[in-house]
Amino acid sequence: MTVALPFAGIDGCRGGWTVARWDGAQVFTLARVTHVHELFDAADPPRITAIDMPIGLPEHVGAGGRAPERLVRPLLGLRQSSVFSVPARAAVMAGVGPGDETSRYRAACAAALASSDPPRAVAKQCFHLFPKMAEVDHLLRSRPKLRARLVECHPEVAFWAMNGQAALDLPKKVKNRPYPPGLDLRLTLLGASGVPCDLLNAQTARALGAGLDDLIDAAACAVTAKRVAEGKALRFPDPPEADAFGLPVAIVA
Repeated sequence: MTVALPFAGIDGCRGGWTVARWDGAQVFTLARVTHVHELFDAADPPRITAIDMPIGLPEHVGAGGRAPERLVRPLLGLRQSSVFSVPARAAVMAGVGPGDETSRYRAACAAALASSDPPRAVAKQCFHLFPKMAEVDHLLRSRPKLRARLVECHPEVAFWAMNGQAALDLPKKVKNRPYPPGLDLRLTLLGASGVPCDLLNAQTARALGAGLDDLIDAAACAVTAKRVAEGKALRFPDPPEADAFGLPVAIVA
């Protein structure tokens, strides 16, 4: 008998996406997909999915980015630097257009400077997320029925919610390397939220070609998906705003 896994969390990893699926109790799985649509094209798609990727791209960017970024940063204490400002749609699309990486990066920076006040170029780390941002944007614009089932999540905000709405005092990484005390703290919060954590280990991460932090973040997103289904999720802002194509603009936790 196949167990239904109605909740899913997705976190980007190198070359694809890490997917955590959960029944809300003892059944928890981890997998890797190349494209997000594969999850919804499967025979048993999740009912609610939370993804660590911006949904709803702005036409113009003011100081501090979109409303979701401005609202959640103050909640996170020392972790607020993990919430980057989402560039304008024109910058994202220029960054995935034709040409080599250098020319695409220059085009993205030019578009970002022209669509932000004060003018801001694009950080390289953010630029490398543009293909994934464009992938999610295309999926939700081409398949509107998914908009109610795929929500934007930020793992640090999800952990803030799991931690009694208190900022975590330990980072996941230090100098871009995994920080075991910070990972252990997040595993403890996931366990307290009911997630079976046996698969959240370095061996599983290696098998999936992802980092342990990717697995942990995907699991945090799955917890948020369950909260959405139960009507317990918090939205920043609430009600969500909408972008030029009607996509909801809110970070959910």
